[in-house]
Amino acid sequence: MTIIDLIVKFIQGMAFSALTWQQLVMMSVGCLLIYLAIVKGFEPLLLIPIGFGAILCNLPLAGLTAPGGLIDYFYYGVKLAIFPPLIFMGIGAMTDFGPLLARPVTFLLGASAQLGIFITLLGAKALGFTFPEAASIGIIGGADGPTAIFLTSKLAPHLLGPIAVAAYSYMALVPVIQPPIIKLLTSKKERMVVMSDPKPVSKRVKILFPIVTGIFTSLIVPDAAPLLGMLMLGNLFRESGVVDRLAKTAQNELINIVTIFLGISVGSRMSGELFLTWGTIKIIILGVIAFSMGTAGGVLFGKLMYVITHGKVNPMIGAAGVSAVPMAARVVQKLGQKENPSNFLLMNAMGPNVAGVIGSAIAAGVLLSLNPVTF
Repeated sequence: MTIIDLIVKFIQGMAFSALTWQQLVMMSVGCLLIYLAIVKGFEPLLLIPIGFGAILCNLPLAGLTAPGGLIDYFYYGVKLAIFPPLIFMGIGAMTDFGPLLARPVTFLLGASAQLGIFITLLGAKALGFTFPEAASIGIIGGADGPTAIFLTSKLAPHLLGPIAVAAYSYMALVPVIQPPIIKLLTSKKERMVVMSDPKPVSKRVKILFPIVTGIFTSLIVPDAAPLLGMLMLGNLFRESGVVDRLAKTAQNELINIVTIFLGISVGSRMSGELFLTWGTIKIIILGVIAFSMGTAGGVLFGKLMYVITHGKVNPMIGAAGVSAVPMAARVVQKLGQKENPSNFLLMNAMGPNVAGVIGSAIAAGVLLSLNPVTF
């Protein structure tokens, strides 16, 4: 074989001729996600691996996502529901449940913010989606990426790409989506309400909370045990004070490694042939409706608490009841200071914010327990 023959064979082995327009579009989408992460700062820890995963899975002839391919092995962590619980362990190790324990009533704000999940589920059913598909779309309203992935991987794995991208995109866009909804549903007087900081909680209570909550919630909603169990284990690492090495590993090295594999695996489900459909467009639209309804549900319940307490509760903290920690709480803090520079709502907003993490996991467990249903 001559040099010319070798060059011709090499050129023939290139993948340019195998590129389809769908693959080009999805690689462009992957580049867009990377741009949003780097330039706009939208969830870079996840959008960068998701975006690059989308590029990799649309490379023709590479075989990265084919059975036996590199990313196909990564995906086992999603398919077997391993990555989301490990992410929850890291979240638990990083989370201070003190503000929630100081004001347990904020549990209700976290619960009310899950309203968007169930309203969107009904809407998706009306549009022709099956119950597993509708449930997976509805969970976007919880603004909790790992929970959305956990539920979708079990109920509707074929929708994992669009649902994961929608969930993390709307989490990243919390500062854009939430303020108009909050302002629409609250008056200036309500937004100016000053709340005192939550009182400190004893170490004993903080240690007992993950143990009692882990047992109690898992007995009520067994399907949520993988998420809630790992969340509470991570928090116990943090609060026990005797396993600093484990706590630091869970909130740093472990969660970082799992985030890389999770992001690439999610991006690998964004192949052009599966992603560029009318069904995907409907999911993206329903996702923003779900998230908006969740925010509205939290704010409206916050307004109810404002009335019941005769103006002692700022209803904006209800918006933090979605699971986007701590972004939603920061949005409330920023809006509060804009209306009243002396107002510091961050710690009060963190109560419903961490309650939302628990609430979205419980909602996922409920939806898993209801499947299959017909209505």
